[in-house]
Amino acid sequence: METVSFTNPNGAIGGQASGKPHSDMVKVSAQSRSTAVAGAIAGIIRERGRVDVQAIGAGAVNQALKAAAIARTYLLQEGVDIYLLPSFSTVAINGSERTAIRLTVERRSA
Repeated sequence: METVSFTNPNGAIGGQASGKPHSDMVKVSAQSRSTAVAGAIAGIIRERGRVDVQAIGAGAVNQALKAAAIARTYLLQEGVDIYLLPSFSTVAINGSERTAIRLTVERRSA
């Protein structure tokens, strides 16, 4: 799984690969630039057709949803539509469990 994190306000990207093909995770924080996250979502959708977006906290979820809407706008200009499947996910952070919102973004079949 390739993970791309958006944690700083100027949109810098940090990534790590764990070896799983066909699955990508974009981690979004409250300080993430929604346009930068949207670009990552659109790029992964173009490449692989599916991406998971993870957000913890109200601000991060807000940025993730805005990014998904912006990514849809980018992709519709190319004739590609997407849909979102929201779910809950449990994430371990510094030894404690947190509940995250996971948005599975997939290319819509014509």
